Amino acid sequence: MEKPTVKICKEKTLIMKKPILGIIGGGQLGCLLSVAAKKLEIKTVIFSDDPVAPAQHFADNFICGDYKDKKNINNFTNLVDRVTYEFENIPFDILDTIQKSKNVIPKPEINKLIQNRITEKEFLNSNKIKTTEYAVIKNKNDIIKNEKLLPGLLKTTTLGYDGKGQYKIHNINDIDINIDFSKEYILEKIVDLQKEISVVITRFGKNQYEIYNPIENIHENQILKYSIIPAVISNDIKNQAIKWAEYIVENLDYTGTLCVEYFIDKNNKIYANEIAPRVHNSGHLTINAYNISQFENHVRAVCNLDQIETRQLHNAQMINLIGEDILEYRNKKLDKNIFFYDYLKKEIKNMRKMGHVTIIE
Repeated sequence: MEKPTVKICKEKTLIMKKPILGIIGGGQLGCLLSVAAKKLEIKTVIFSDDPVAPAQHFADNFICGDYKDKKNINNFTNLVDRVTYEFENIPFDILDTIQKSKNVIPKPEINKLIQNRITEKEFLNSNKIKTTEYAVIKNKNDIIKNEKLLPGLLKTTTLGYDGKGQYKIHNINDIDINIDFSKEYILEKIVDLQKEISVVITRFGKNQYEIYNPIENIHENQILKYSIIPAVISNDIKNQAIKWAEYIVENLDYTGTLCVEYFIDKNNKIYANEIAPRVHNSGHLTINAYNISQFENHVRAVCNLDQIETRQLHNAQMINLIGEDILEYRNKKLDKNIFFYDYLKKEIKNMRKMGHVTIIE
């Protein structure tokens, strides 16, 4: 179904209904997408393999089951008009199956390219977007042959987030004997890091974007802890980061919100680190810092609603509440410039993102 339109007939006016949006994945991003959709009077259906997925508390409907089960897929697609997803580690064949009956946005082919770190890096480099040096690793000898990349970060080519599936290797003697080389890895040379930033961009169509100011990100234990907007960077770095983000979404023919993460080294050189083909944790602060959040813009783009000029209203800082951090804020009285978001996850776990706080200036 298309965006609301009015058709003039001889006898009456017909108003087309807004589409029902299916969201694959029921985590924190699914929660916030569902909230944004509700604001736009868009109904949402969450499809998750987690019976206690928190997004079920925010969506209009919830389907739980194995993503590969055709019955679950049919139940899901029968309830929705178009489909998006809140995480990229979904097998291509599942998205491709859904695409045969309902439009999947972003396109499954984009997700397939980006969910593999090697094809992602090749895409970036082929488009003259600079990344750190890297090599494909299949065994310990491949690391030894690429010793020039040490100190480096060894990552599985697929899956893995928040530091999972990653090994920091300072030298050859530092290679962990427990590394499972039945998996394929990529070894990335570690940057002499000054800071990390991200650019969140929503593409509505050819050369039609809404772009948020670059966001500065601080990690603890390889998990995002703080995000600050705007990032304290030079105009040259800002312009380059935005230009590359525009180039990426245009070359992918992307629809919706996407995030590009960057490293800036101590010589003030910028490197593209990763592409997230979805809304992103660093963009949570856009809910309060902007007139239109990254979540609302994503829903607008994938549901073919109007593009509205997106403006920053406040500088802001976001704090991820990890594990028991959430307990400090539940039932706590907050100042009017502090906004608390509880994802309503059933169980508090160490290193788990339970909610976030945004402080605006």
